[in-house]
Amino acid sequence: MDDHRLSLAPMVDWTDRHFRYLVRQISQRVRLYTEMTVDQAVLKGPRERLLFFRKEEHPIALQLAGSDPRTLAEAAQIGEAYGYDEINLNLGCPSEKAQEAGFGACLLSDPLRVAEILRAMVGAVGVPVSVKMRLGLEGQETYPELAQKVERFAEAGVGVFIVHARSALLRLSTKKNREIPPLKHEWVHRLKGDFPHLTFVTNGGVRTLEEALFHLRRVDGVMMGRAVYEDPMVLAEADRRVFGLAHRPKTRLEVARAMRAYLEEEASRGTPPWAVLRHLLTLFRGRPRGRLWRRLLSEGRSLRALEQALALLEEVEEEGEEEEKGPKGDAEGPLFLAREGV
Repeated sequence: MDDHRLSLAPMVDWTDRHFRYLVRQISQRVRLYTEMTVDQAVLKGPRERLLFFRKEEHPIALQLAGSDPRTLAEAAQIGEAYGYDEINLNLGCPSEKAQEAGFGACLLSDPLRVAEILRAMVGAVGVPVSVKMRLGLEGQETYPELAQKVERFAEAGVGVFIVHARSALLRLSTKKNREIPPLKHEWVHRLKGDFPHLTFVTNGGVRTLEEALFHLRRVDGVMMGRAVYEDPMVLAEADRRVFGLAHRPKTRLEVARAMRAYLEEEASRGTPPWAVLRHLLTLFRGRPRGRLWRRLLSEGRSLRALEQALALLEEVEEEGEEEEKGPKGDAEGPLFLAREGV
């Protein structure tokens, strides 16, 4: 369960259990990460709703945020008891809310504190503890400072470093922090050369399997985020090309049928259909009648709407229509609000 070659980034509001289940229909081996979950929410909030996941989601990691060694250690223990394969500490969220609470990227200004937190977490659980971090803060980072942090965190017991290869500019919005700071993947490549005994996963701006394979010649893993949400089928060949598995990948229609069965089961448990359907809007992105698919799901927001959309796409499969041309529909607009946890 320690294979980090390709993973799904934690994205607030998006990588909930329904989207993770969708991704698992496309790839059996991509490593899944939860949304960023604050330690206090785990300790005092609706724990079952926050932490529940299906067995099919393995391998799966719980990403925690916080600044107190004791409460983070306790939350990590709870996560381990729920069956998570890895506990990840968020050291990259640059949001104003995170800054006010003293967690996320701002913790990088106090590496001694981070090391104390990590020692507490590592000592509390038997599963691996990893970090997801930025290169540094405010564009002032240097490679020697980054390497020093890695060395200190490794001494605290961390063996897996997921590095969003950008600085965190705390004065900017989360969205701008994904766009303005320049990517420096070469720094993550260099870390692997300097610390060959540690596992390094690079993250940030990777949109295709070709790009992922390029980085995999230099580091241990790649984490993809928004590209997967915008079109989950970007992972269709991941099991074969990244993990060397021989099984035939599911088609978009086969994935949609699996999600129809999933929605029926979830609805019987009281899950609002839109909680699942919203993640399916881009499943037929750029395909015949893809815009009609999005419109039917957006307007119907029900199991029946999904069944109607499926029937239309099955007709297309029989007819063998060409790919949809022209601009994408309005339903895609909100998809770009996804925010990576780091």
